[in-house]
Amino acid sequence: MKVSFYRYMLAAFAAASLSAAGAALAQVDVAKSSVTATSKQMNVPVEGRFGKFTAQLSFDPARPETGSAQINIDVASYDLGDESYNEQVRGKEWFDAKTYPGATFVSSAIAPAGGNKFNVTGKLTIKGKSQTVVVPVTVSQQGATQTFDGVLPIKRSQFDIGTGEWKDTSVVADEVVIRFHIVAAHT
Repeated sequence: MKVSFYRYMLAAFAAASLSAAGAALAQVDVAKSSVTATSKQMNVPVEGRFGKFTAQLSFDPARPETGSAQINIDVASYDLGDESYNEQVRGKEWFDAKTYPGATFVSSAIAPAGGNKFNVTGKLTIKGKSQTVVVPVTVSQQGATQTFDGVLPIKRSQFDIGTGEWKDTSVVADEVVIRFHIVAAHT
């Protein structure tokens, strides 16, 4: 059960920290995109995936400072592969999805980091707690389609994910790694 809760929380974090940038609003292809969160329970990696999220992205690699990203994740859509675990992770001790149904990332700045890499600074909000984060994003482009890939490690304790007996980080590690792959086309 503890592994399942942790997976769900990780997935929610992953989705929340999803950040991609854009100059003209791009249409996100959710079927080709993904947000996952990986944590370690008793030192074993546990990965979950957020099934529902939306994103508004605007990005021009020639003018990254004009770009923006806003990602909204439905934390109740976190899937660890087992419905009993999913229910547990939606509960008060983990995501508290009834009280805090969404996790968000809203960019405030985008800066070049060399080649096709960019640092996207913004506010990540999960379970009503906000932190400023810098997300390293790699952008690739093929025709009118842009792909945004990134990895963001976060501390679940900073967002009150895992309370009560789950607050102990000796069973479920504090670090959660959010990975995202966002595919968007300019229309």
